[in-house]
Amino acid sequence: MTWSPPPYADPATFTEHDLSLDGAGRTVPGTLTLPKQAARVGVVLLSGGGPFDRDGTTGPNKPLKDLAWGLATNGIAVLRFDKPTANRPEAMTEPGYTMTSEYLPYAIAAVRTLHDHVDRVVLVGHSMGGKVAPKIAAEEPLVAGLVIMAGDTQPMQHSAVGVIRYLADTTPEAVPAGTLELFERQAAVIDSGLSANTPSSELPFGLPASFWLDQRTYDPVATAAKLDVPILVLQGGRDYQVTVADDLPAWRAGLPDATITVLDADNHYFFPGTEPSTTADYQVPGHVDPAVVTTILDWLP
Repeated sequence: MTWSPPPYADPATFTEHDLSLDGAGRTVPGTLTLPKQAARVGVVLLSGGGPFDRDGTTGPNKPLKDLAWGLATNGIAVLRFDKPTANRPEAMTEPGYTMTSEYLPYAIAAVRTLHDHVDRVVLVGHSMGGKVAPKIAAEEPLVAGLVIMAGDTQPMQHSAVGVIRYLADTTPEAVPAGTLELFERQAAVIDSGLSANTPSSELPFGLPASFWLDQRTYDPVATAAKLDVPILVLQGGRDYQVTVADDLPAWRAGLPDATITVLDADNHYFFPGTEPSTTADYQVPGHVDPAVVTTILDWLP
């Protein structure tokens, strides 16, 4: 099934064209979405962890395209781009791969490119994109604000264990025997025995030691707290990957001046529903909750 525009998007109100972003010796493709009326504010969208394209494509869904079109319909310029691993996912298992190298050069290039069209640029990051957004803002002074959507704050290896435990409880048929114990062993390696020489076979998702060492030295909340820009934190109440119980409290405690909104009906991709969320949710056609678009629009500086 192909993607269709969300009901809150009107393609007649904006134009799109493709472009390229240069960073760290590589080029990634992107899309610039410009309202037909001149925009003063622009948004750079950052997708989550994994080899995502500019639309955040997951099964039949394109949550970042939903957001781009919804915001552009309301007069906001948007730039979104493929992660460098989108067309080369094997790079995620290569020595030296890190979250920092995957996001920073291209996000900074995107901010500078979009700033040519607007007065103020805001980062809107989903999941790992939200987690890394404070680091990008700390490096690029043109960033005028952050929207952190389902940004994780607990160590990623602990999140992975929590996700497997949740799925084992809710959809045990989807979790092979021994998976939880494997992730627990791998998390213990990161907690107590990680070094640059630790083989990726002993680490979650087969990601190299360089990735986990980079994670260990980065505190997204402390980094965000040092920024002198407005911050909006969005959290889905049904999200089992980044949760109200385990991740949101750190944002609340560390960012007392931030705007924090919990959308109780939403899952990790901010698709609304009523039942407990599972991986099957992501294969059901849907759209980002219109409340996400209106909340961002009402908050934008």
